[in-house]
Order: sequence, then C-alpha cells, then structure tokens
Amino acid sequence: MTIARPVAFYAPLKSPNHPLPSGDRTMARLLMKALERAGYAPTLASEIRTLDKAGDRQCQDDIRQQSLEEAARLIEHYRSLPQERKPCLWFTYHVYYKAPDWIGPRVAEALGIPYVVAEGSRAAKRAQGRWALGHEGSEAALDCADAIFVMTAHDRQALETARPSRQVLVELLPFLDLKDWPATGTRRPSDAEPRLLTVAMMREGDKLASYRILAAALERLLHLPWQLDVVGDGEARKEIVQLFSPLAQRVRFHGAVNSRPDLRALYETADLFVWPAVNEAYGMVLLEAQALGCPVVAGAFGGVASVVKQGETGLLTKPGDIAAFSDTVGGLLQDRHRLRTLGDNAYRFITRERDLDHAALRLRNALEPITARTGA
Repeated sequence: MTIARPVAFYAPLKSPNHPLPSGDRTMARLLMKALERAGYAPTLASEIRTLDKAGDRQCQDDIRQQSLEEAARLIEHYRSLPQERKPCLWFTYHVYYKAPDWIGPRVAEALGIPYVVAEGSRAAKRAQGRWALGHEGSEAALDCADAIFVMTAHDRQALETARPSRQVLVELLPFLDLKDWPATGTRRPSDAEPRLLTVAMMREGDKLASYRILAAALERLLHLPWQLDVVGDGEARKEIVQLFSPLAQRVRFHGAVNSRPDLRALYETADLFVWPAVNEAYGMVLLEAQALGCPVVAGAFGGVASVVKQGETGLLTKPGDIAAFSDTVGGLLQDRHRLRTLGDNAYRFITRERDLDHAALRLRNALEPITARTGA
C-alpha cells in the first residue's frame, strides 16, 4: 500500500479552523481534502493569520516578526522528525498583499522542499502606500513558488507577467466536494411565484455595497411577482434590513444558516440566485447554488466569470450597474423556461467539471513532477 506523503499546509488569510464561515475557509478545507484525494497527507502547519485589513505598518511589522519566529520554530520541529514524517512540500493557500506568507518560503528553503501556492494575486499598485510591507512579503513569496495554482483568469495576467522562468502556472479552477451538497431533485412547480435567493455575510465594505445594489435593483422590479430569501448575518445587518424596507413584504431574512441541509433546501427551492458580487474573488456560494440546479445572476467582478458560465449556467452583468442587474433579473423572471434550462446546465457544469476528483487529479499531475525533481 502506498503511504501518503506529508504536506505542510498553510492559509495565512484564514485558517481552515477559523470559527467564522467564509468562502476562504471553505476553499482551504477543500484543498486539504483534494490533497488527501491526490495521495498526500496534509497537516496544518500554522494558525498564524497575517491579514491586515487597515494598512497599518506597525501591525504588518508585528505580524512579520511573529511569522519569522514561527518559521524558525517549524524548521527546528520538522528537522527533528524522522524522514518519513517530514513534509515533502509546503502548500500555501491564498497569498496577496493584505495576507502575505512570511513562513512558507523560509521553511521550504531550509528543508529543501518545494514551495507551492494556490490562489496567489499580484498587485503592483500596492508597492507603495499603506500595505507596502505586505506587498513586499506577498511578492517575495510568489517569486519563491515552484508552482502557483491559478484559480481565476482574473489573476493569471499579472502572474504571467511577473513569473520567474523556473515557475509553472497551473490552472485549478474553484471546485466543490459534491458529497457536501447531495441533490435531492426537489423542484418547485413551474407556476409558483418565482423565488430568489442570496447568501452572503452582512459586513461593511464590499458585502454591504453588493446588498445596496441588490436592493436598488429589486426595487425596480416591483411590477413583477417574486420573493427573496436572504441568508446571512453580521455587524451590518441593521443597515441591510433598512435597505430592503421598501420591499419588506417580499423579503425574508433567515439570519445565519449553519445547517447544510437547511441551506441546501434553500438552494434547491430557489429559482434564481442573485448577487452583485462586488469585488468577489469568485464566490463559493455561486458554485454551491449551481451544484443544486439554481442558476445565477451576478456582477462580473474579479473571478466570478471563472465559476459562472455566461449564458449557459447564469448571466453576468456589468460590475456595479444597478439597471443592468435589474433588467437581467427581470428578463429571467419572465422566462421560466430559460431559468430551468440555465439551472439544468448549472447542475451538469458543477457535477461534471468542478468536483473534488477533478481537482485532486489536477493537483497530483502538477505536484508529482515537482516533488520528483527535488527528491522530496
């Protein structure tokens, strides 16, 4: 029997053990599952979170120092292990200027093992300003990577431009473990009032901006029948509820839904998932909705086009355009046949192209040559 090779796994933006649910936490957990499926044994190397939301230089300095101390500790720890328990590679998920990886490159270099990153983003405009140190750390980490798994087309151009000659870029598009979202085949009657759904945290910034667009867009559609279910909670809940007050009779707020069966039931009984997606990296909820046959209307921000097939599994609108979002949703509300077709396509898309086995195969095919070259 082949023994799974140890992998040191790290997520500087948000640990897979973080108490608050989010797309980042979900993808970190999924990558660990995919690595296991690919024949590796990932273990979480560190819980240190390097995120600095405010652009505070002192905060970044403190995080860097804490991370360097952690790297030294890990190097000593891994060197003390028998050979079969030492990691054959270091795998970091999500590196960018607000959440650099100060640990992985140092540990990998000291141990002589490959260093790889999934979802790395470069932002040259951040070389100066409040996040200059975080930018320096993230760029240095990305430069060190033997391979970067590119999760959206949005990130690829900058990664290609700055790619060191020895580095390989490998497409690894966002995916799900379909065992987490088993479809029950529940369908609403075609003559039932259309039900819309959105699932998102209620916090300041981009999430609140998305809710503003959604409320304004739906207010333009009061002449059509529909009901909206909203799943999510957070510090901006009061303001968001107020945004939807002109639509109060049509909107039901469910708060945070932590039960996956309950959330699955909402996805399956929705006719359309609606989310303006302001500055979303890609949006795990968009994948989840499609996996359960619910088509999507979303703003075409960031990597959203990497998880929604335009015109096939959903429709993407001009980023931030309230009128375009409203018109697109309104058009689909009046075309139930197209809604069903998009939903059927969405289910096939996720189940045939974005499952755990496909991701594991992509990881294995990319990582085996890298670990072979270094003898790791």
